[in-house]
Amino acid sequence: MLSIGTIVLTVEDIDRAAAFWREALGYVNRGEPSDDWLILDPPDKPNWAAPGASLALSVTGYPQHYPPRIHLDLYAEDQEGEVERLLGIGAREVDWDDYPDDADWIVLEDTEGNRFCVVDVGDFSEA
Repeated sequence: MLSIGTIVLTVEDIDRAAAFWREALGYVNRGEPSDDWLILDPPDKPNWAAPGASLALSVTGYPQHYPPRIHLDLYAEDQEGEVERLLGIGAREVDWDDYPDDADWIVLEDTEGNRFCVVDVGDFSEA
């Protein structure tokens, strides 16, 4: 059986990216970062085999590719509040004109240009 253990994002400034994702997700450093690698875990994850994907940051020497081939979907019961909070800690809005009228997601990017969606799951969590 396979499961996703770690999602790796490429970054140019590991300290800036780590600060953003720790604040965004409430994750903690697994260990001491190196100059080019850091793994962030959910705060209650006791070991590498526990449930819940980790987020690794890997320094790269090349710019982000647009459009990206992969992105994160972050689920939010209060989408508006979470988008406002994420913008406040350094996320940026993505100028994207392809939203359908009934879109339940908003596209943002982190401090390094990695795109992610904030998906409104408020209606699902109440069912």
